[in-house]
Amino acid sequence: MKTKDFLSLTWFGLKTIFLKMKRPILGTIILTDYCNLSCKHCSVNNINKKMYSYKAIRREIENFYREGIRILFFCGGETLLWENDGKIIRDLIKEAKEIGFYIVNIVTNGTIDLDIPEADVIFLSIDGTKEIHDAIRGDTYDKILENLNKVVDSNICVYMAINKLNYQEVEAVTKLVKEHPNINSISFNFHTPYEGTEHLSLSQEEKRETIDSIKKMIREGMPIFNLYSSLDAYIENQWERPCYQCVVSEEEKRYVCGRCVEIEGLCQECGYLFAVEFSLLFQGNAKIIFEMLKTYLRYV
Repeated sequence: MKTKDFLSLTWFGLKTIFLKMKRPILGTIILTDYCNLSCKHCSVNNINKKMYSYKAIRREIENFYREGIRILFFCGGETLLWENDGKIIRDLIKEAKEIGFYIVNIVTNGTIDLDIPEADVIFLSIDGTKEIHDAIRGDTYDKILENLNKVVDSNICVYMAINKLNYQEVEAVTKLVKEHPNINSISFNFHTPYEGTEHLSLSQEEKRETIDSIKKMIREGMPIFNLYSSLDAYIENQWERPCYQCVVSEEEKRYVCGRCVEIEGLCQECGYLFAVEFSLLFQGNAKIIFEMLKTYLRYV
């Protein structure tokens, strides 16, 4: 990250903390709900099977920037399947960088070519070792590893969604991340129980066991993107929501924090640890501020 961009984000954070602003700094644009997988924990794929138009996406990118958002995520469905009007994901990343976004990240299931150096971080979904991952996502584990092995110049962070099927796999997946030369870090989320997926939620005891395991690995120096001090706030459910500094857009419809915010009761079951971290950060939590600076400067 450029020094001037870092200083700009710091100034935004200070103003948000002291003036209690509710302006977003991180924006996510959903490019499509079409996906080539049907993962057991996902309830938002292939509903309309639409590739959203380039013109609308470009318009929303420009709106985001005009409104002060400087960290941009592109998501799906499967993000890398998106194409429209002769454009693909690499075009969107390049255009967002040209407009002036400081950080542009993408999220992918990893079944398509992962060599995308234009992205600052590629968040790649791996949800366990081969047997468990394939039970959740279909027979894709070997293909993902094949694609990983071909990467030349991409900053890849494994993105693991922890649920009832895979919570005992966090150490094994972190070990894979540590040992694989083309993976730089791992980020964990907990399952958010959208309708039809409630059975995959962990009990409080299982969550605590998993949190203890993640904290232990952070202390041991494993390459974990999550912030240590946010994990206790998550398990105790002691963080303010929605997080006004994050916004999600799908077909130009806006959601503060995330799409779960409109579903009664679901916000209280949120498992998105980025939301926990940003909420604590902009409340002025000193430990979170220090840990985020250290972590983001290392992995972004």
